[in-house]
Amino acid sequence: MSEQRSKDEHTAAIRTDRKIAVVVNTHSRRGRRRFPEVLRLLDAKGLEPMAVHAVVNPKRLRQTLESALALGPDLLIVGGGDGTLSTAVKHLAQRDVALGVLPLGTTNNFARSLGLPLDLPGAAEVFRTGKVADVDVGMAGDRPFANLASFGVSVEVASRVRPWLKRLVGRAAYPLTALAVLPRYRPFRAYITVDGRRHELLTHQLNVANGRFHGGRQVARDMSIDDGTLVAYQLGSGKLLRLLLETMVRAVSGRWRSLAGGPFVVGGEMLLETDPPMAAEVDGEVRLRTPLTLRTVPNGLRVMVPAAFEDR
Repeated sequence: MSEQRSKDEHTAAIRTDRKIAVVVNTHSRRGRRRFPEVLRLLDAKGLEPMAVHAVVNPKRLRQTLESALALGPDLLIVGGGDGTLSTAVKHLAQRDVALGVLPLGTTNNFARSLGLPLDLPGAAEVFRTGKVADVDVGMAGDRPFANLASFGVSVEVASRVRPWLKRLVGRAAYPLTALAVLPRYRPFRAYITVDGRRHELLTHQLNVANGRFHGGRQVARDMSIDDGTLVAYQLGSGKLLRLLLETMVRAVSGRWRSLAGGPFVVGGEMLLETDPPMAAEVDGEVRLRTPLTLRTVPNGLRVMVPAAFEDR
């Protein structure tokens, strides 16, 4: 972990020195189409980057991020969806560099959790008038994550959702794909241990959230990406009909109750075991398996946010 300035000092450096680097994922059609607009917006706001990288091959994203960071920017602006931003979070966690977000994805969960405007002009304005804040980073084993670790049917949904469907209907592509997968998916038992207490449940789907949003919808109205806790919640019980109904309601309304009244397990660290052992989807990547320890690193990431963001 590098030695960090105060957040006020960091904000002042960005506004005066303007040491900024930009990385935009142009592999997706949206990123490729809007890349020229990104450059025009930054120029119009008087922001002259030290370097601008357009990533055409996603396999080069990690290398490109490291190349940009090697220039020593105070602010690294990253344009892309949640997968791109999750990769950026892994590189910036606990470093003295702020992440600036240009939301170019389907659901933009991370940008929503930060209270950022979802339009590019509004997001770019934050780089000029916003402030540096620090927010939590989730850890699944030794892997940092920004938004969500998921277990169950979502792993299959993530592998089956079609790019053309995402382009056609946006974030609704995920619940629509889930409705096609669910009828033949079997429930599993999950055991979550938090502060010495073991919670047992039977479900088709379990999520452990660091951010406030999933699928573009708010998980709970009193959650925060800056409160030092993770929130585990299931979709449905072991009964398929209940899960189908909850999936449809969530796709239409996105309404959840308060953490105090909803189906949530909350803690700074939790041990998750499943029967049978299962793959974990961590911010879109399927690389880990249960049993798995998940925890937060409070204030583990510096981000550029609107001045009104409540930084705890």
